[in-house]
Amino acid sequence: MDALSDVLRTLRLTGGVFLDARFTAPWSIATNVNPEKFELFLGSSTQIIAFHYVVSGALVAHVPGGPARELKAGALILLPRNDVHVLGSARELKAVPANTLVMTESGLWEVRHGGGGDETHIVCGFLGCDSTFDPLISALPPLLSINVTDTKGGAWIEESFAFATQNLASDGVGAAAIVAKLSELMFVEALRRYMQELPEQESGWLAGLRDPAIGRALTLMHAQPQKSWSAEELADAVNLSRSTFAERFSALIGYPPIRYLTIWRMQVAARMLRETNRGIAQIAFDVGYDSEAAFNRAFRRELGRPPSAWRRETEAG
Repeated sequence: MDALSDVLRTLRLTGGVFLDARFTAPWSIATNVNPEKFELFLGSSTQIIAFHYVVSGALVAHVPGGPARELKAGALILLPRNDVHVLGSARELKAVPANTLVMTESGLWEVRHGGGGDETHIVCGFLGCDSTFDPLISALPPLLSINVTDTKGGAWIEESFAFATQNLASDGVGAAAIVAKLSELMFVEALRRYMQELPEQESGWLAGLRDPAIGRALTLMHAQPQKSWSAEELADAVNLSRSTFAERFSALIGYPPIRYLTIWRMQVAARMLRETNRGIAQIAFDVGYDSEAAFNRAFRRELGRPPSAWRRETEAG
């Protein structure tokens, strides 16, 4: 399995749809997802990714201080860190807080707002994830967008979105689940697209994954986290000198190779603690520690509490 797929497994994405919105020009709203309203759906999620799918019409989207994007039907807008953002028929309009416009006359929250001109229909939702693995999310810009029709199988995805959104307001069976799963798929596709389009001088986890040598080293560490890797072994495996490898790895990823390996081992261990009944000693061995005490110290250092306490708190949540 490649490193991106491996990290996505630790994120445990869970999706939900919460709003059907129809705007008529001129209009402009400022919004983000309020975590407190979705605790039931988010569970142990520590990170929220907001999204909007443009069913019909067009809009301009931006995060304050950032560039504006003009988007049309078929566009998926993603806010990886749930930043407050502005959507509207034009950028220069004064934005109205979206929470003042929400209605709940049907089973789905709704917004009907605007000046009576051209209509734009969007569906809004969120993805939650409960990983503490930050390099992936922090490597992303505040706002990402892709055109669904440009993706592989785009016509099928677009038709599925259209079908599901038509049935949301009438509480069509499975409609919300379809949109949620499609949004998870589109998040992965957006990551792939963003990684492919990164400038050559870019740094960060995704830039490292794209680099042939560093990407290979990441894949090796993710595939065999229990192995006692050294910087020399990893450098040999990717045909670089130790000094060149260590320098390039640290410049792109932000951590020395073995420090990164420790962080990743703790993510794997956390997933095992949450999803299996294995004993702590066995998990310690599975992620490369011969000593349970050494594993306990490393886990506490990275996640703030011992593995036994972390497991109890996760089960309670």
